[in-house]
Amino acid sequence: MEFGVVLQPNPPSTGVVALMKRAEAAGFGYGWTFDSHVLWQETFVIYPRILAETSAMIVGPMVTNPGTRDWSVIASMFATLSDTYGNRMVCGIGRGDSARRYIGQPPVSLATLSAAMTVIKGLAEGREVIHHGQPLRIPWISPGASLPVWMAGYGPKALRLAGEQADGFILQTADPDIARWTFGAVRQAALDAGRDPASITLCVAAPAYVGTDLAHQRDQLRWFGGMVGNHVADLVARYGTGGAGENAVPRALTDYIAGREAYDYRHHGRAGNPSADFVPDEIVDRFCLLGPAPAHIERLRELADIGADQFAVYLMHDADEATLDAYGDEVIPALTRLPGVRT
Repeated sequence: MEFGVVLQPNPPSTGVVALMKRAEAAGFGYGWTFDSHVLWQETFVIYPRILAETSAMIVGPMVTNPGTRDWSVIASMFATLSDTYGNRMVCGIGRGDSARRYIGQPPVSLATLSAAMTVIKGLAEGREVIHHGQPLRIPWISPGASLPVWMAGYGPKALRLAGEQADGFILQTADPDIARWTFGAVRQAALDAGRDPASITLCVAAPAYVGTDLAHQRDQLRWFGGMVGNHVADLVARYGTGGAGENAVPRALTDYIAGREAYDYRHHGRAGNPSADFVPDEIVDRFCLLGPAPAHIERLRELADIGADQFAVYLMHDADEATLDAYGDEVIPALTRLPGVRT
């Protein structure tokens, strides 16, 4: 199992860079950042510093979207960074949540997301694509350029698209039951499309807090259930609850938002988010990793057995450095020693 760290590009950016360096030294191979250009600093501006001050860390957004920048701009930024720092970029992408909604725009459609993934990956890897109705190719791309595209999503149609097209799938919750459902759907879609399911990297992304005061940890991580609830509300509006058939969404994902009301993006992704008060402790425990290091190891072993290739740690709480260090000292070494866990 590989490990990633997910940070918000809060000012000063020097703090983000320093924490990424600390994460690489602790054994984290991936450095992810939020991409919501108004709520936080512009993430692509910070990537050169991260890449320059780390040696091998793979860097990218968790996640960008096709609606706030032209696809050729996204591709050129990735390609420029890859050319400069040696193919160390990964493109996490989705329909758009805070980056779109905060500027008064809805998430893009899955059809748009599919087209964007084709254009961004093709351009960044030097191929000719059709963009804005005409052929387009970036002429300066070096031979061997590569940009893995990992797609985030929850709903049945999104899972199908990820299996049909993406190089990786990002699940933003550490709930094993939801991981079984989503991973299974992605793998089946890959098979149906004639792809090798094993070629798709499966990433679980969720907050982790190493400590012993569970009540405090839950309060610090409750925001995550609120963030996931934005996507779940979209699913419930589209598919309902308790459905059957290929478009059914499990109640393990949908039931908890029954008490959800308005969501204020000014507090998005932040500990103490008042828009997450509806999230019960049970959801925090299911969606996040809490408790001392052995509890994290146990959950990660279960997720690895389900098929997770990477665990990406959200560090939006008051013990970010302590948790990062605990992962480097205890969790990551233990996971590489556990039999049956992919490393």
